[in-house]
Amino acid sequence: MADKPKVAFYWCASCGGCEESVVDLAEDVLTVVGLVDIVFWPVALDFKRKDVEAMADGSILASLVNGAIRTSEQEEMARLLRRKSKVLIAYGACSQSGGIPSLSNQFDRESILKFVYEGSSSTVNEVKTRPKLESGTNGMKVTLPELREVVRSLDQVVDVDYSIPGCAPTPKILMSALQVLLSGQLPPKGTVLAPDIALCDTCPRKDSKPEKLSLAEFRRPNRATPEPDKCILAQGFVCMGPATRGGCEALCVQGNMGCSGCFGPTSRVRDQGAKFLSAVTSSIAAKGEGEIDSTLAGIPDPVGTFYRYGLAKSLLRMKQRGSGKGN
Repeated sequence: MADKPKVAFYWCASCGGCEESVVDLAEDVLTVVGLVDIVFWPVALDFKRKDVEAMADGSILASLVNGAIRTSEQEEMARLLRRKSKVLIAYGACSQSGGIPSLSNQFDRESILKFVYEGSSSTVNEVKTRPKLESGTNGMKVTLPELREVVRSLDQVVDVDYSIPGCAPTPKILMSALQVLLSGQLPPKGTVLAPDIALCDTCPRKDSKPEKLSLAEFRRPNRATPEPDKCILAQGFVCMGPATRGGCEALCVQGNMGCSGCFGPTSRVRDQGAKFLSAVTSSIAAKGEGEIDSTLAGIPDPVGTFYRYGLAKSLLRMKQRGSGKGN
């Protein structure tokens, strides 16, 4: 019997939800396990880095890497899995576009370290001690990964073949992507393995969206609740649907919440946040400067709202100094 195709999973800078999404396949996990040989999945099984290093280059059919690249160790593992894999997949929003971790790119590394180890309200550190990259005692040496200057998406560090979007990807999207990989009929390199249509086109409330929006205010979901079955954006709540790729089954909208943009943009959008900002500003009813400011006050954190999952890939991103792929 021929060997089954080898598959690897790895977790970089993320919350762990993408790892959970594999388990969310439920009984389909048994189907996947029957079709592939999982050779590296350290969050679930006892694999070591040396196990991957011992494999022949290109011997893994596909590695699904979730999470952004924040540390030197994550960068090293991304390069190692790239070398060992025929296909490298950015799995989930953090890997595809930086995700929520990349919101830290609004601040430089020194500011982050100073706040975490010296300035936060829960920190007591009078001598201002920080972790050392290397230390030793009794002849034993301990090393820690280095925090890079910025958070990067996977394709800003290594060459990526495909992306699977979502925070986290839905079981349907994951299973569909695995079936494509195992079919041997691979799409063009760079393909996002999800429908290339805007979420608004598949939204269950699309028929209630007016042809022309006229927004007098932005309402915050902690202070008001959208009416069911009516377009959430038309009610004045932020909904990233016009600038976001579909394929998520509109789960947030079905839960009566606006889309937060985790599936990223379609292929026709260069900058997801800028696309939504353009759509919103052209729909504001107010014309005077004071009235416009009053309307926009309902969005107190524009960067965190428009670039919640994609600041690393936006036109506003910071640049990596030193090692990296130039971003």
